[in-house]
Amino acid sequence: MQKISLITAGLVAFSLAVTAQKINTDSLSLVSKISEYQLKRAKLLNTVKQTTWNKQDDSLKVQNSANKNSEDANRLANDPQNKQLAKKADNAASDARRDSKDARHSNRKLNNLNKEIAKLGDKIADEQTKLAIYTGISTPVAVPVTMPLVTPVVADSSRHS
Repeated sequence: MQKISLITAGLVAFSLAVTAQKINTDSLSLVSKISEYQLKRAKLLNTVKQTTWNKQDDSLKVQNSANKNSEDANRLANDPQNKQLAKKADNAASDARRDSKDARHSNRKLNNLNKEIAKLGDKIADEQTKLAIYTGISTPVAVPVTMPLVTPVVADSSRHS
């Protein structure tokens, strides 16, 4: 009888150790995924500014090429037999089409970038929720960058000299 209780106690202790090891491995893999997603998100966030500038530049190019196209088309309308003006108008129209395509591409690229950043934010939140099961924290906590609190110095007006 004593052997059976010792064996049972040994098996219970062994199964608890295996369960603890599994929990530790799972939580480490979740922390690893969170770190990976945060790194990817940070890299994408670093490209948002440049991508926005590219979109704005392309929009400006579109406006300029559309204006040039309009001017060349008006000149051609005044002298429809001029082959040189016809060629300029055709080139201006081609430039406007190309610039418009580039602007749409830049816009699509920025939208996709923002979507990817949002997806990674959602994945991070999901993984933090899963990790909360192991850490005992009920809601995932994002640690913001803290700035030192500066309190203004106010002269004591209660004392009169």
